[in-house]
Amino acid sequence: METRNITEVDYFKVIDVLNDWWGGREMKHLLPRLFFEHFQSTSFIIEENNNNLAAFLIGFVSQTHTNEAYIHFVGVNPKFRNKGLAKELYKLFFTTVQELGCNTVRCITSPENKMSISFHKSMGFSISNGTNYAGLGQDRILFIKDIAPKK
Repeated sequence: METRNITEVDYFKVIDVLNDWWGGREMKHLLPRLFFEHFQSTSFIIEENNNNLAAFLIGFVSQTHTNEAYIHFVGVNPKFRNKGLAKELYKLFFTTVQELGCNTVRCITSPENKMSISFHKSMGFSISNGTNYAGLGQDRILFIKDIAPKK
């Protein structure tokens, strides 16, 4: 498997499988092409040797809070789940954004996404409830992790 930064061309690889990877749920609207155009240095893709998409992570450094980074979207091909690919991508993201001056990483998920909640807990994220975070009645689980190098 090869891990590398995303490119604009990767948008089509990801968007073509996105709904399938989420069991048929409509997810494409959550990942516009702009992420593949503007956040390449902090977003990553893992492919098999034959260029089959195995996993991806879309993240960026906050322009408002320059010491914080945000993971917007992560996906792992169902046939590669539970093989450590998401963990590998998160660690690469942590290292990359630390080098850019970040000491905090944030992300969110829906309260129904128990797998995501469990994964983030295992990665050392603290969790809080974001009531009405995405609009009235649209609660989210908020994750935050301190990635400052230990002294």
